[in-house]
Amino acid sequence: MDAHKIDALDQWCLRMLIGIKWYQFVRNDDVRRLTKQPKLTTVIQSRRITLFGHMCMDDNADAKRILLASFPEDWRRQPGRPCIMWLSTVQQDLKQHHHMLPEAADFAQNCPPVEASTLHQRQQNSI
Repeated sequence: MDAHKIDALDQWCLRMLIGIKWYQFVRNDDVRRLTKQPKLTTVIQSRRITLFGHMCMDDNADAKRILLASFPEDWRRQPGRPCIMWLSTVQQDLKQHHHMLPEAADFAQNCPPVEASTLHQRQQNSI
């Protein structure tokens, strides 16, 4: 639902930037093709996966353990807070590109920093 709202706002902003009025009939695909801009949710998704890769490459073992481990048993989310966690969002992003979370973490940990962007490039090519 939120992704749809973000993309709708992005589309509206693109139309405003290139001067398309509300009463003109221009397809969304044509606006994207004209501006050569990817969807904003696609950009957010790729940057989220890139950040995950950078966090996995960090030499600090404690940070990785905190990031990838589950929360303590006595930990409870405050009332009214969303149930979705950042790591589950990353897992959904990776699943769309046929990758699993442990596979991506191992890939980021076991490769030199230059090659770490390969997963991101593969992801961009599959979009």
